[in-house]
Amino acid sequence: MIVRRVWCLVGPTATGKTALAIAMANEAPIEVVSADSRMIYRWMDIGTAKPSVTERANVAHHLIDCADPDEPFTVVDWVARARAAMERIWARGRQPLVVGGTGLYFRALCDGLEIPPVPPDEDLRNALEERATREGWQALQAELHLIDPASASRIEGRNVRRVIRAIEVTRATGRPFSAWQQRLAPPFEVSWAGLDLPRDVLDVTIDARVSGQVKAGLRQEVRGLLDRGYSRSLPPMRGLAYREMVELIDAATTPDEAVHRYRAVTRQYARRQQSWFRPDPRITWFDPRTVDPREVVAHLADGQSQGDQG
Repeated sequence: MIVRRVWCLVGPTATGKTALAIAMANEAPIEVVSADSRMIYRWMDIGTAKPSVTERANVAHHLIDCADPDEPFTVVDWVARARAAMERIWARGRQPLVVGGTGLYFRALCDGLEIPPVPPDEDLRNALEERATREGWQALQAELHLIDPASASRIEGRNVRRVIRAIEVTRATGRPFSAWQQRLAPPFEVSWAGLDLPRDVLDVTIDARVSGQVKAGLRQEVRGLLDRGYSRSLPPMRGLAYREMVELIDAATTPDEAVHRYRAVTRQYARRQQSWFRPDPRITWFDPRTVDPREVVAHLADGQSQGDQG
């Protein structure tokens, strides 16, 4: 019986996952499946740190540039496309390597997390975000506690986006968001590897990336999106890099303030990624400063970290 295995490479932003994946392609017949919730959008290249055109020409990448910024694209959509891509990769006799930092994508794909079939309700989300701004995040946390105490106890209240999603799903389905957290083992095995850095080193790396993106034309990229008619209120336009550049374009901030803010929110995002992945005992961690791609390939091929998928 042929064992179908998925290799996963995870970790916080700016730790060099893309570079390592491409180096690993010199050691094994891999194709990359991107697990980044922002790389799915077309015309959002610099701010999402997409692999370059040359890198993508040399190593096949999937789940990049598959939606316009105004197209709804859910976790359910991503999982369906990721599984289809993996089937095609296996059929070619090659190895899928899922690379990224969007923890929910990995949980849905590799742990069989049941995802509620509820599309984003932008009117509700905007109303709840305005309420959080007006009354504080505690107001939304209190509402969630009334309708789904289990989720309220598990979701950090300051993570307003996740609290809003829990309220949204519970209202739409009449079923608590926490009740959707059932898991079914996927029909493949999984090997895990991760990249991480000490926080002080990661902060320096993040600062350097931000500066590089600004010099590479991040502001012009965002201006191009606005000129294409994409609204400032779209979720991708409110994400890291894009929100700060929109504020700069709108003269709501100065260049120095925009860069400072972008660095700060990226550091916060990296902390959340570390908190998501670090407790998972299946992940073997490597230091990107010294990692040998051959070692990571050997580790994943051996299936040492596939662990208990439940």
